Amino acid sequence: MKILAAMSGGVDSSVATARMVEQGHDVTGVYLALHANMKSDVVPDGPLTGCGNPRDRQDAARVAELLGIDFQVWDYAEVFSKLVIDYFLDAYQRGYTPNPCVHCNEHVKFAVLHKFAAEHGFDAVISGHYARTLHRSNSGTGFTQLRRARYRGKDQSYVLSAVGLETLERSYFPLGDAESKDVIRAEAERRGLGVSSKPDSYDICFIPDGDTRGFIEARLGKQAGEIQDENGKVVGEHAGVYGYTIGQRKGLGLDRSIQGKEPKFVIDVDAKSNIVTVGPKELLSVCSIRAVDANWLAPDINTGDALEAFVQVRAHGRELPASITLADGVMDIELQEQVRGLPRGQSVVVYREDRVLGRAIVETTRR
Repeated sequence: MKILAAMSGGVDSSVATARMVEQGHDVTGVYLALHANMKSDVVPDGPLTGCGNPRDRQDAARVAELLGIDFQVWDYAEVFSKLVIDYFLDAYQRGYTPNPCVHCNEHVKFAVLHKFAAEHGFDAVISGHYARTLHRSNSGTGFTQLRRARYRGKDQSYVLSAVGLETLERSYFPLGDAESKDVIRAEAERRGLGVSSKPDSYDICFIPDGDTRGFIEARLGKQAGEIQDENGKVVGEHAGVYGYTIGQRKGLGLDRSIQGKEPKFVIDVDAKSNIVTVGPKELLSVCSIRAVDANWLAPDINTGDALEAFVQVRAHGRELPASITLADGVMDIELQEQVRGLPRGQSVVVYREDRVLGRAIVETTRR
């Protein structure tokens, strides 16, 4: 096959690409420079994380040269800024807590690569994600299925759940059957790729220092408002609702004498009234979810009736048994056990065994 390989410069995408080359495929490597100066070869001191830093680009280029494949660098910083960073800022300003990685996979990485692949005669796109695709020729259903990775500790099906069926049909994940990340690192070492010891990145790629509140405040400015308790009493002041997320305990800025003996948590963020509400942890419990903008990946399953399945509401969270109904792109979900601290804007992904059935964005919850 003629394959377009997404190369981030990390161990996973490097091993995934090497496997495709070893299998005899015609592979072209692509590095997406998303939020750094792709023309710069100066690697600054200190930690560098995420898509687009010079060190990762250099590693990707070196691995491609070692494998003897064509390698290209695409500058998509402007697209990334408009479709991901602007979306991120807008969501927080509306009182939501978004999943930028999910949004990036859907609207930038996979969209860009698959568009190019279709226009230039590539048969497939591969990446180093830990997930599996069971293609229509093997699924027995006439369409491609998205499945969890064999190694659940690194499973990334949650962040891929927004990708559509047509895109998944041309997507392959060579690491989906890996036994562990340690096995992949050992393989990178054995192949001499020079990236086996690179650390994983868990932070938001465009906020490498982890200071989300500082990042947003620098771009949106301070927007002072009230912090109220569950009874409507003013207990503090905030500099912007974007600095708070449902379930948050630390950094509330409350006076100890006001807070009382029991810790307070953010239980609501109302962007329209510019009010953050805090209360006891008992008020964080959620039993019902309404989620919108559904991406349904299981056309063989009737959604007219309530569906018994499992949902996952965090990238590395546990599965929760639930009853789901779907109509007009809206999922109504009744949980069989409560979950605490679920912000609006998070992805809720529906699973049956290891198969991803669909995904939607949390709009409202009910205690």
